Amino acid sequence: MTKTVIQFILLFLALMVLQLVCNKIVLFNVAMPIVFIYLILRLPVNLHGGWVLTIAFFTGLVIDIFNNTPGMNALACTILGAVRRPVFNLFVSRETDMSVPIPSVDSMGIGDYMKYMGTLVTLYCALIFLIQAFTLHNFVLTLARIAASSVLSIIIIFGLDSLVSTRREKRL
Repeated sequence: MTKTVIQFILLFLALMVLQLVCNKIVLFNVAMPIVFIYLILRLPVNLHGGWVLTIAFFTGLVIDIFNNTPGMNALACTILGAVRRPVFNLFVSRETDMSVPIPSVDSMGIGDYMKYMGTLVTLYCALIFLIQAFTLHNFVLTLARIAASSVLSIIIIFGLDSLVSTRREKRL
């Protein structure tokens, strides 16, 4: 248990630093990579809902502090933490089918994991960009930001998952 907690703390710190670097990257003034939500996606399925919401809120709050965005990320991350379990249940029929309770390509399979991750990343991008815009004046630009940032973030998070994966391969 403590090994898992230490791994999540190290993952939290690494993702926060990576997000601070990614905040300087905006492709074509539309797409911004959002990688820190990988921590929320990777939380164990059997973790109590109160802990998930607390971790999600704290993660969003840390990003808000560094980005000087008053509570926008905290709100979006808290909503993401609240809907994470129902979205997971949409794509995985039983939790007992998973050998490891941590959502990843290894534990869920590539198809189910891509649906799970894609849904949550798109939801987060929609929440954060709609909160930032807070108007429907430039709705096409907001939709473009949601779509482009979602695709870019999904690609990066999928790459992160392959790096962080705990796969143990047998060597011949």
